[in-house]
Amino acid sequence: MVQQSVVWEVCDNYQKQTYRNRFHICTDQGLHRLSVPIKHLGDNQGRQQYANVQVDNSSNWQKQQWRTLQTAYRTSPFFEFYEDALTPIFERPYTLLMDFNWDSLRFICESLQITLSDAKTTTYTASPKEELDLRFLVKAKEILSFEFTPYNQVFGERHGFLGNVSVLDLLFNEGPNAIAYLRKQALPFKDA
Repeated sequence: MVQQSVVWEVCDNYQKQTYRNRFHICTDQGLHRLSVPIKHLGDNQGRQQYANVQVDNSSNWQKQQWRTLQTAYRTSPFFEFYEDALTPIFERPYTLLMDFNWDSLRFICESLQITLSDAKTTTYTASPKEELDLRFLVKAKEILSFEFTPYNQVFGERHGFLGNVSVLDLLFNEGPNAIAYLRKQALPFKDA
């Protein structure tokens, strides 16, 4: 989003085990996964489009995740700087996963002071020819080894640098320097 223009895929089928409903953070115990619970359709109903995936609010997942973020990042240099803007995302009730994700993207873009692209797909295309296809990045099970420059993390002395975590980790640890950090990273994608 910082180095490339983005067209958001909103017309594909939802796939399990993707970053659409999960993210990783650094805690005192190491890498920790947070997941937004979703309602799964029964097998007889077939696949569902990502745009229609509903959040399962039968548990108080938002409160639990907010407490986890506070515990993990309260001592980071910039948590308090972003706390008030981030809190509503963990208080507002969500019906659709996509709404939670859009609010999260808005927060990230406002925090980085970049413009959130509102370009979205209107139909699903298996192999886009006009855009660089980076949809593989949402697959949480595929191990992608990006060589990003280490930055100071709250528990870095205990665990070393933990990469491939949520941008929240970068924001809470680097604050306004996060955008400069992201612009300097080499993207390992063809034509990027």
